[in-house]
Amino acid sequence: MAPGKAPAIGIDLGTTYSCVGVFRNGKVEIIANDQGNRTTPSWVAFTDTNRLIGEAAKNQVAMNPKNTIFHVKRLIGRRFTDESVQADMKHWPFKVINQGGKPGIQVEYKEEKKIFAPEEVSSMVLTKMKETAEAYLGQKVTDAVITVPAYFNNAQRQATKDAGVIAGLNVLRIFNEPTAAALAYGLDKQLQGEQHILIFDLGGGTFDVSILAIDEGIFEVKSTAGDTHLGGEDFDNRLVNYFTEEFKRKHQKDLTNNPRAIQRLRTAAESAKRTLSGSSQAKIEVDSLFEGTNFHATITRARFENLCSDLFKKCIGPAESAIADAKIDKKDIDTVLLVGGSTRVSKIQKLLQEILEGKHLNKSINPDEAVAYGAAIQAAILSGDRSEEIQDVILVDVTPLSLGIEVVGFEMSTVVKRNTTIPTVATASYTTFFDNQTSVMLKVYEGERALTKYNNVLGEFVLSIPPAPRGVPKIKVTFDIDANGIMDVTAKDQSTGHSNKITITNNRNSLSKEEIELMIKDAEKFRLEDDFHRKRNAARNKLMDYAYNVKAAVNEPLAERKLTSSDKEKITRAVEKVLQWLDSNYKATEGELTQQLDELQKTCSPIMIKLPMGISGNRDVLS
Repeated sequence: MAPGKAPAIGIDLGTTYSCVGVFRNGKVEIIANDQGNRTTPSWVAFTDTNRLIGEAAKNQVAMNPKNTIFHVKRLIGRRFTDESVQADMKHWPFKVINQGGKPGIQVEYKEEKKIFAPEEVSSMVLTKMKETAEAYLGQKVTDAVITVPAYFNNAQRQATKDAGVIAGLNVLRIFNEPTAAALAYGLDKQLQGEQHILIFDLGGGTFDVSILAIDEGIFEVKSTAGDTHLGGEDFDNRLVNYFTEEFKRKHQKDLTNNPRAIQRLRTAAESAKRTLSGSSQAKIEVDSLFEGTNFHATITRARFENLCSDLFKKCIGPAESAIADAKIDKKDIDTVLLVGGSTRVSKIQKLLQEILEGKHLNKSINPDEAVAYGAAIQAAILSGDRSEEIQDVILVDVTPLSLGIEVVGFEMSTVVKRNTTIPTVATASYTTFFDNQTSVMLKVYEGERALTKYNNVLGEFVLSIPPAPRGVPKIKVTFDIDANGIMDVTAKDQSTGHSNKITITNNRNSLSKEEIELMIKDAEKFRLEDDFHRKRNAARNKLMDYAYNVKAAVNEPLAERKLTSSDKEKITRAVEKVLQWLDSNYKATEGELTQQLDELQKTCSPIMIKLPMGISGNRDVLS
């Protein structure tokens, strides 16, 4: 790391919450935001006047549901027609539209319609995390490691990287979340001898299981499995549906088409879910939920578990697959590490223990912070930090999805199986289907389905061959993947030696350079607007603080003795005039607010100086 340059940061970009950490002075520091919280809601809201991110966005969702965006991680890198996108749209109050085959999020901002790509919204959350780190470090941050679920495909990884670029970050690596958690655990515990760790990572919207072998600083991913569309949000949806039907049964009213009521119910459902992690039942109370009707209900843990039973079972299958793919026995697992807030659900813990034959579940690291902790370590390693604690760490990762080419019948012919350690080289031989073919089209895919239409296309290229009867040509296809996941796919005609290839990096299927540049410009515009609003609000708070302090001071007993009635009347009149002006000029600029403060101080200060104690206009007030 260059002298004077800010250290690289690690960001856990979560579906529901995000977290940022930095490795300094031989240890990781998880950084609290401006509200003092170590995790920040991955929420963005747009109002008639400004943009809100984090707690500020989440806190106003009930009043502004259609313009408050959350769970965008479930959209990033996906196609609009994806089944998961179509299913999620039914649960969100904000509008998702088809924008050239990709999902676009439509909101109203300053009384105008705006459409944002998922990458843009994610970049806003990343900007918030970047600014949180900058405020803590006192330096401008540029380098970062951003985490993603191990089961994210190429398009989702690239879209996440694009979000980082739009946020003004130099993304050192897109890093797998369970690997980050294992890194956090391994370094924290300073393990001795070879250990097999199963990382069970269930967050708000994504789910991963990975098995790592850790031995003397070498972290080797043995296998990974999961579901990029399964998490706490799905449990919330089941509760919302249940309470919606309960409300309809009790009050004969259908609130499904009221976004504000649904959002308030969702907030209560999420709170009930958290309560059920430690209690056998939970109550929800929502005043005036719909058409003036109050809603009170109780749900037991047993009913919650029944509502989500199929979802809970879906969490167990990948754990068994990961163990099988790692080619180890259950008894060989030394530690089961729980990561992600949704692992607090007691039924999931119980099911996991059952398949692992009673093995102890390790809860020694904070499930909300473990991924950011490991990302911060990886950021330090990649930026050249040679601290003793991390200098011997080596990470060996795997391909999360199978890789192959399309053959006759639109079938997937796998060349590199999922969970293959990278770097790797794999080859396969093919031939022609028709007589006298002069070329073959090679389409490269990733995924586990038998038909390519259900998998994700990565690229395609053509190989010219001399005409020959079908089945005679011998075409050798080679997949060469390096440690960064960059892949060369080469096809070679064995009879002529003629070859062609395609290099597949994480830059394919991503936003164009022009689109990214436009989004960067928009991000800068938002940054300037946010800065304008911050300064304006600070000036407004300063003026209000001064006015109310003066108003309080002139009514103190001491002022009765020190100030004349004329003095008091003059100050009171000036203060009331300013407070009325504030009520009528909510959109006043920083300059106008500062001018009002100057004029009020000119009127009040010569009189207030008669009192032995001055007053301060510098204290922040709540809006």
